[in-house]
Amino acid sequence: MQAREAHDLQESMPGLGRLSDPREFQQMLQTQGCDAGVLLAHYRSMLSIRRAEERIGQAVEEHQVRCPAHLAIGQEAIPVGIAAHLRRTDRVFGAHRSHGHFLAQGASLHSLFAEVLGRVTGASRGMGGSMHLWSGSHGFGGSVPIVAATVPIAVGAALAARMSGNGDIAVVYLGDGAFEEGVVHESLNLAAMMKLPVLFVAENNLFASHLHIRQRQPSDLLERFALANGIASALVDGNDVVQVSREAKRLLEQCRGRPAPVFLEAVTYRWRGHVGPKEDQDVGVDRQDDLVNWRRRDPIGRLGTALVAQGAATQSDLDAIAMAVDAGIEQAWTQALADPQPPSGQLLDCVYAKPAGNAG
Repeated sequence: MQAREAHDLQESMPGLGRLSDPREFQQMLQTQGCDAGVLLAHYRSMLSIRRAEERIGQAVEEHQVRCPAHLAIGQEAIPVGIAAHLRRTDRVFGAHRSHGHFLAQGASLHSLFAEVLGRVTGASRGMGGSMHLWSGSHGFGGSVPIVAATVPIAVGAALAARMSGNGDIAVVYLGDGAFEEGVVHESLNLAAMMKLPVLFVAENNLFASHLHIRQRQPSDLLERFALANGIASALVDGNDVVQVSREAKRLLEQCRGRPAPVFLEAVTYRWRGHVGPKEDQDVGVDRQDDLVNWRRRDPIGRLGTALVAQGAATQSDLDAIAMAVDAGIEQAWTQALADPQPPSGQLLDCVYAKPAGNAG
């Protein structure tokens, strides 16, 4: 057999095609056959996540929030569309950009705001900040700043879920940059070989820190890693909550029924930089990309336009939702600001477990 040159192999590799072009998919969503009440709930959830992150970004600029804050503004459709089909007992894990994952699970705005403000009432008792979120009562097993660190944890949680025999699954969100970590590929392989019930959600926003995926990988398509491991997969417009929800539902039903791992690649774009509230920068480097057109692919705006155009809501209805969301944001923020900081004695309590039976 004649050897093929590396360049020829790369040229023949599948890619995202139109999905990575911000000039595409700017039209309103196709919502025919969808329940209007569900769509309005999706709209409210996405808008609440958007407003919460805008509030955090504003607080960073005002120096009220001192911890690093990685915002996912523009990516709200992915966690909302997936969380709609999860059980409270499923095991969900985030990454370092997980405000939306946390809130979509039903965790409170107040606990998020209190955490980024370093208040004792926060999701991690004020000790973790923006990237260390947890809500066991909502099935959110945690987020961490170390790239890909939650992926093998989710695979272990999937094994535990399978052993429980109750049909629960694990879900892990990871970005395109995480696929440059070896543990991701080990996790995909192990999950496939052991037939573990885990959904890998690849949020492909095309950037890792300040480098575009085409500067880092031979193809911009992450689904190729699922195919290499024989894992059932789907590729969707991550800014279309209807499409995300439909494919997530199908994959999750398949995952619970077999069980076996499944993989969803959602193509999206974050409007802010890698860290912090600036729109056009990644770690101090200007992104030479088409942010104007990506904003026209806004998952919230496209759904809102469809709801009005197809008679599921009026503009007044959407305005009323926005007013209620904004009021909830301000109430939660005001409450978090008034909360106390952690006591000094809590420092070691959050590091070491106390011996059994020790009440001191």
